[in-house]
Amino acid sequence: MQQVFAHPVSLKDVQTHFCPGCQHGTIHRLVAEAMDHFGVQEKTIGVASVGCSVFLYGYFDIDVVEAPHGRAPAVATGVKRACPDKVVFTYQGDGDLAAIGTSEIIHAANRGEGMTVIFVNNTTYGMTGGQMAPTTLPSQKTSTSPYGRNVANDGYPIRMAELLAQLEGVAYSARVAVNTPKNVVQAGRVIKQAFETQIQGRGFSFVEVLSACPTNWGMDPLKANARIGEEMIPYFPLAIFKDTSAA
Repeated sequence: MQQVFAHPVSLKDVQTHFCPGCQHGTIHRLVAEAMDHFGVQEKTIGVASVGCSVFLYGYFDIDVVEAPHGRAPAVATGVKRACPDKVVFTYQGDGDLAAIGTSEIIHAANRGEGMTVIFVNNTTYGMTGGQMAPTTLPSQKTSTSPYGRNVANDGYPIRMAELLAQLEGVAYSARVAVNTPKNVVQAGRVIKQAFETQIQGRGFSFVEVLSACPTNWGMDPLKANARIGEEMIPYFPLAIFKDTSAA
């Protein structure tokens, strides 16, 4: 009988520590499946930043470099330039990439660095206490916006995939979600396309993944998962915003 489903080779067979309903595990699997698809496990280097993403090294069976908060794109730039034959990716959250790391991500993208960035958007700082992030939705309550995000004072959520797509150095920019089987399948395809962009030497690739954070949202996993479709996707539409291979 033909096997149609198996544990990814690039992913360690370990018990997860993530909160119930957290979707980091699903995203990890999709990234590992992309590495397996292209057969690049032995030549891939991951760069983990501060936040829930920092545990990258505990789940992927690859070499991993740990970066200071927000600096993963800068560290990945050094890794890729020193080892241009390697496949290099960062795995970052929204509080990390879109706040303290805004400068690093924009300039790495604008330079067209040959890396892939996996950006997990759960509209909150996950590890450090559920504070308001640059992606927190209008009126969303967090530990630092107990009455809800007030756009008059706090500004609007940043749509990173659209923002980076405007930069000439970006070869691929997309947004996906992992809240339904259909969206998980599409997310897997997009992540593979992002890695393929790097492998083909076409430049910088970026995938934003909408994900649930039940603990900091104060919801059970089912309600948190439903929130992605009901609130997040209307504000952060799913799409491929730039793909230079189609040009």
